[in-house]
Amino acid sequence: MSKIKLSKDFIRNTVKRALNEDLYPSGDITSSLIKNNKTIKVKLISNENAIVGGLLFAKQAFGLVDNKIKFKIKKKDGSNVKKGFLIATIEGNARNILIAERIALNFLSHISGIATKTNKFVKLAGKKCKICCTRKTIPNTRVIQKYAVKLGGGTNHRFNLSDEFLIKDNHIASSNIKKLVSLAIKNKKGRKITVEVDNLKQLNEIMGLKFNTVLFDNMSVKNLKTGVKIAKNYYETEASGNINLKTVKRVAKTGVDRISIGSITHSATAIDFKLEI
Repeated sequence: MSKIKLSKDFIRNTVKRALNEDLYPSGDITSSLIKNNKTIKVKLISNENAIVGGLLFAKQAFGLVDNKIKFKIKKKDGSNVKKGFLIATIEGNARNILIAERIALNFLSHISGIATKTNKFVKLAGKKCKICCTRKTIPNTRVIQKYAVKLGGGTNHRFNLSDEFLIKDNHIASSNIKKLVSLAIKNKKGRKITVEVDNLKQLNEIMGLKFNTVLFDNMSVKNLKTGVKIAKNYYETEASGNINLKTVKRVAKTGVDRISIGSITHSATAIDFKLEI
């Protein structure tokens, strides 16, 4: 799997694009009404319990607007914070702090939301079962969202289509499962191979072939338990398919090695933060 890299340049360029989107073409015409020499000190506070993430993005937002703004982090990314906790303090020119405020909070809210939701799944699944993200991410934000998953204690699945073979239902519907797996083995060149099955008949067709992971998709807990029992001594096992906070514990108890969940990236609720002057 490709490594998730949050370099200084990546963070800077990402935040710069966000600021450009917010300020084009005339800047913050409302904040420009405030006297340019006014200095303020602001508290960044969480309005709810959360796993905090994205502080370097927030810091960069203020720094790009005004490198004299002092952004002091009180809680690191990955910290578990309670409602009302102080996350950081910001001190500097009032006008410039207000210009960067929303961009900073947007990054914090989104990254923390994914980390927090992931962590809820991780706790319910237990130590023996990994929670994985998917490619169901907002276009052009995959690196950020997969970083957030890691903060919440989750595991990154493949980053993109080049990372590993993942033979899914529509591939199988367009060809033949055994033929596709055999072709993947022939062309793997060190890459992992995962094969999706949605019934036990498909699983039995591919047993004995040399691949890495069986992905059980949208299977009942009963069939999943049977499938894991058949495959566990030969392959890594994974479950997916509309698994939520109410069902994840039951799925994990089947003995499956990992559970992939699209909702931790595509449907995570943003965490509420505020700047208090």
